[in-house]
Amino acid sequence: MSDRTASPKRHYGLDWLRIGAFALLIVYHVAQVFSTWDWVIKSPVTYPQLIVPLALLTPWRLPLLFAVSGYASRKLFDKSGDAGAFVASRNRRLLIPWGFAMVALIPVEMWVRAKEVGYPFGLIHYWLIDYWQISPAWGHGFPSWEHLWFVAYLWGYTMALAGLLLLPGWSAAQTTRMGEWLAKGTRLVWVPIGSLALAKLSVMFFVSESQGLFTDWNAHLLYFPIFLFGFALGGRTGLWPVIARSQRTAGAIAIAAGLAVTWIELRYAGHSVPPHAIMALDRIARIAMAWSMILVLFQLAERHLNRDHPWRATLAEAVFPLYIAHHPAIILLAWLTLPWGLNPFVEFALLLTGTLAFAVTFYLVGREVAWLRPLIGLAPRRSVRGAAGPAIA
Repeated sequence: MSDRTASPKRHYGLDWLRIGAFALLIVYHVAQVFSTWDWVIKSPVTYPQLIVPLALLTPWRLPLLFAVSGYASRKLFDKSGDAGAFVASRNRRLLIPWGFAMVALIPVEMWVRAKEVGYPFGLIHYWLIDYWQISPAWGHGFPSWEHLWFVAYLWGYTMALAGLLLLPGWSAAQTTRMGEWLAKGTRLVWVPIGSLALAKLSVMFFVSESQGLFTDWNAHLLYFPIFLFGFALGGRTGLWPVIARSQRTAGAIAIAAGLAVTWIELRYAGHSVPPHAIMALDRIARIAMAWSMILVLFQLAERHLNRDHPWRATLAEAVFPLYIAHHPAIILLAWLTLPWGLNPFVEFALLLTGTLAFAVTFYLVGREVAWLRPLIGLAPRRSVRGAAGPAIA
């Protein structure tokens, strides 16, 4: 069913929020090389000083992106006209670059992982033979999504949303009405925190936290409702004024939850396992921080960032290609340069600038070649200034 109640006006503030969030993601992943947390590849010297900033970013960075993605999906749905066209559009814009990256970029990352545990052959041999083994070889089996799990989950949520919209009695307008219900009183702050926390606690001790489109219910019970919230917000709801009114409460919750998350990270650093009660408190605090930060940052986008700039369109278009390219670039560069024993600040700067150089080149070259554009997540050239929206929002 089509729903034309949503405003066609682009929200520049959410574009800037999306651009900033993905820029922060690159810095976050480079910092993981030097943090005390487990990651793909590690510096021989790690820095506990990174625990606090990373702990304060982790709870909300991905929920924010799913909320923005839901908002953008509403705009794309309204442009598509019906669920079928919407699904076809999202399949093209998400699955094609996902498949390309799985074939052309992820093998580099997985080869480095294999080399770290003693793999004796070069990249070409690994890509032709060992990468495609379904049973774990050298620690990992095919498919290993790595950072592309976000794209897979976004596609899955999009398909689930389309399925809902095809059910009798459901439409995009129905999600808007659900958003209107949240606009009453203080529901927008407390109902999502309470319901998301309850959902999390109901599965956290029974379902493992592991990536998988059909198995990661710990993540889906958080990300999918937040995605649906963004979709509802993309309609003409009364939520924006409520978001503005909730700022003091949301800000206070974000600070309190951030303090709790940080204390738990510092108190149970490394592989220390906290008691179940502390684990439950940690998950509740993370959810509270995620939701409250979404409200705070959406208001920032609405009030201070909702204006265009000559660079906005290019930066917004570049986000998805840079996202695809940045992760394998960090891992390969770190694997090549960490043995040099550079000063950590020099190493960090080298990884950051090298990753940006590769990812920006990946985008600039790909956008100029017609057949490469869909492979890196861009619309055909003729659609860039028209109806096409971001592949990943």
